[in-house]
Amino acid sequence: MPSTPRPLRKLGFLTIGLFDPADPGRGHESTLRIIELGERLGFDTAWVRHRHLQYGISSPVAVLAAASQRTRRIELGTAVTPLGWENPLRLAEDLATVDVLSGGRLNPGVSVGPPTHYDQVKDALYPDTADAEDFSYERVRRLLDLVRGKPATDFSGVEGIEVFSDVVQPHSPGLGRRLWYGGGSLGSARWAGEHGMNFLTSSVVKAEDPQAPLDFARIQLSHIRAFRAHHPDGEAARVSQGLVVIPTDSATPRQRAKYEAYAAGRLPRTASPQGPARLLFAPDLVGTSAELAERLHAHAAFREVDEVAFALPFTFEHEEYVQILTDMATRLGPALGWRPGG
Repeated sequence: MPSTPRPLRKLGFLTIGLFDPADPGRGHESTLRIIELGERLGFDTAWVRHRHLQYGISSPVAVLAAASQRTRRIELGTAVTPLGWENPLRLAEDLATVDVLSGGRLNPGVSVGPPTHYDQVKDALYPDTADAEDFSYERVRRLLDLVRGKPATDFSGVEGIEVFSDVVQPHSPGLGRRLWYGGGSLGSARWAGEHGMNFLTSSVVKAEDPQAPLDFARIQLSHIRAFRAHHPDGEAARVSQGLVVIPTDSATPRQRAKYEAYAAGRLPRTASPQGPARLLFAPDLVGTSAELAERLHAHAAFREVDEVAFALPFTFEHEEYVQILTDMATRLGPALGWRPGG
């Protein structure tokens, strides 16, 4: 147990925004309607995933720009944008623009590493610089500096009738404090803390010590504590947890059976670390809000956070997301001590 209990302060959700390639507009509209519903239900945050060359949201900044004009209160985030696909200067401009449009509600989450299937995509993505690109934390540091107002050029002033700035425009002063790093290792937790970022945890961690017990919650707890130990704000540093959580209070029998089958199908991957990176997955949580609250209160890492962004399953239907979000806001959230936003 933490020395000081942390009541749930912010309730959020995460969606991948899947769509049918034959009708992508319908899927994107569904995502926007889900975000609007989240605001009506009182959720504090809504997050979208970032998927390249897949049938999910490939441009979350554009989607969140649209969402910013259809909502007024709910905070909007990316979980996460893989920076291997991005130019930090251009991304800084886009993020600042959407933050201004949203009235300061943007929470950009990022990660590093080579793009997925890099050997197959590098000629399209970086035809001239593929072998020279740096996919390390340095890419995040560049983004942080630019968003926080560090000069991008040594030129500024008037040239003819045009006025030039040496820092990214528009500049949104609060955005630098709302940048998140999505990490699943001790190294990423420490780095995010040292650089004053917020920390996104998810349902995946790296089981880095082959001699240690395979306890997902304990591994995630060690990441949270390492992050805060290295952050200037210490115990007040922001951490959000993103488990897959599916309340069934108002679900139909057919829906409950579908949800349980979904979780059961994904359960084998939680038994041992997966792949060379030794990725360890958390089980999906399915049940009534009372059952889920009991399981979450017993989760060592959950007890250490006061913000969550529960992940919606990838492949469900719009009406199923409506049911899940409604139960989260009206039953599970209150069972965890949360109060809806105004």
